[in-house]
Amino acid sequence: MTDLTLYVKSVNMYWPRLIEKTIAEVERSFPVTVITGPRQSGKSTLLQHYFAKRDASFISLDDPDFRNLLSDDPLSYLEHLKKPVVIDEIQYLPELATYVKILVDKNRKPGQWFITGSQQFSVMKNVSESLAGRAAILSLPTFQIRERRNIGELGSYLLSGSYPEIAVKKDIKSAIWYSSYIQTYLERDVRSMMNIPNLRDFEKLLRLLAAYTSHELNYSSLSNKLGISVPTVKRWISVLEASYIIFLLPPFFNNFGKRIIKTPKVYFYDVGLVNHLVGIRDPDFLLKGPMAGQLFETAVISEIMKAEYAKGVKPELYFWRSQSGVEIDLVVPEKNQYVAYEIKLSSSIKPEFYKSIQYWIELSGQKQGRGYLITNCNRQLPLPGNIENIYWKNL
Repeated sequence: MTDLTLYVKSVNMYWPRLIEKTIAEVERSFPVTVITGPRQSGKSTLLQHYFAKRDASFISLDDPDFRNLLSDDPLSYLEHLKKPVVIDEIQYLPELATYVKILVDKNRKPGQWFITGSQQFSVMKNVSESLAGRAAILSLPTFQIRERRNIGELGSYLLSGSYPEIAVKKDIKSAIWYSSYIQTYLERDVRSMMNIPNLRDFEKLLRLLAAYTSHELNYSSLSNKLGISVPTVKRWISVLEASYIIFLLPPFFNNFGKRIIKTPKVYFYDVGLVNHLVGIRDPDFLLKGPMAGQLFETAVISEIMKAEYAKGVKPELYFWRSQSGVEIDLVVPEKNQYVAYEIKLSSSIKPEFYKSIQYWIELSGQKQGRGYLITNCNRQLPLPGNIENIYWKNL
């Protein structure tokens, strides 16, 4: 048995996560809580802090020697551990989910098992097969604005990374950190998830997607530029999705006018990673450069996506474009409505910013339809109808 408190890092370095409230809620109902997320998003530190004042057991499967020891008689070992039990990085020994199921079926008391994993493919496959109906599935992406401290001006915010280690430790050289992160991700995660013979082509795809963030995916164009097949491009993109590097925003499919867009848009969870991949190193250059609007839109939609995950729900977000070319950056279902969001990198509000929202509200036939502008304007201005401006720091 391993005492969790032996692994707890300095509490002074811990920044609270919004998902903690959700964990407290689900552990009262489910025997198992599964937390997935990208590598280095803070899953282990979160649970170490969560159980720091409670007597719990902690298993780290990152240690290959311990994995070999545990594989001899996993059922007996797990059965005799003091509950609750934290199984960290289960992707290294995914068959443990089967043994957890056996023990849960013997005793379905809530709040006994907490499992983390950095790769959705291996983790979720075994969870769905072994722990269906027994586990609450949560996701922990990188930091949200509300979880970070000392958010600076817009340029520095868009340049900075939201991975906890970079956000907490200001003395870390981000270029070195991201370079190491990418290589670790390619060598450890990608190789173990998919049989990809040429990791160099995979990295080229990652860099191309960074340049296209907030744009619609063109699989054929990516295929031609990389010299690989369209099915291969789609398969590799699914790997990047599964490992929480990117997410795809699908088009809205209700019949609010004829649709012309069938392909999704691509976004990164972390704008710092985008900057590293495309070579942006200076906040002033960022704000004056051609990707400023893309990065702002990526950061905003990523924040909204992360906020949904913190509630313990699977995000249901869309974009929309009419046949005439009117576009809504983000459509979010809220209380039986579809709320429109327009995202503009501007410190002032112009009428053309909210015209598409007005069009959307009228076309959708929502009597109390609402819409939001998300901008760099830190003033409350009277806008028509049920449209409000949100300053980006208040996301």
